[in-house]
Amino acid sequence: MPITTIDPTAALILVDLQKGILGAPTTPVPIDTVLANARDLAAAFRRSGHQVILVNVAGGAPGRTDEHQKRAASGAPTAARPEGWMELADEIDAQPSDHRITKTTWGAFSGTSLDEHLKEQGVTQVILGGVATSVGVESTARNAHELGYHAVLATDAMSDRDSEAHQNSTSRIFPRLGETATTAEILNLLV
Repeated sequence: MPITTIDPTAALILVDLQKGILGAPTTPVPIDTVLANARDLAAAFRRSGHQVILVNVAGGAPGRTDEHQKRAASGAPTAARPEGWMELADEIDAQPSDHRITKTTWGAFSGTSLDEHLKEQGVTQVILGGVATSVGVESTARNAHELGYHAVLATDAMSDRDSEAHQNSTSRIFPRLGETATTAEILNLLV
């Protein structure tokens, strides 16, 4: 369903727009476009007095997965993350007024204080963008929906490493979790 309104108590959540992740190519939305749209959304949300939440990831959940087991069986080394890996991308112009969340799972709610913070602020709606669409953004959107937030997915402020995964999230999953919109559509309602 396309976006209908911006709640007076909306918050923008930008997921994993950090230096260590942004080096990989994204599809179908180029990372430069994602960053430009995220920057525009964040600036508009700040100007209108809405909360901006910047989420980065510091590691992964400890559970076993097929992917982790394949890696271990192949003898692939676990690479140490380079310095600055967790730093937010300069392009999003992080401000001291932004609330920051560091997560260790795919979604921004699990194991963090995000839900508590949003409830303290009276937030009823979350607008989401970031990378990867099918991982961090989708997990955060699922949690937001389950916790009762009105979710809006900024489909041109997110991207993935896999075009089919992005398309699956944006066309099949997100319409079940909330409303979808472009950055321009969100900005038009925010004024």
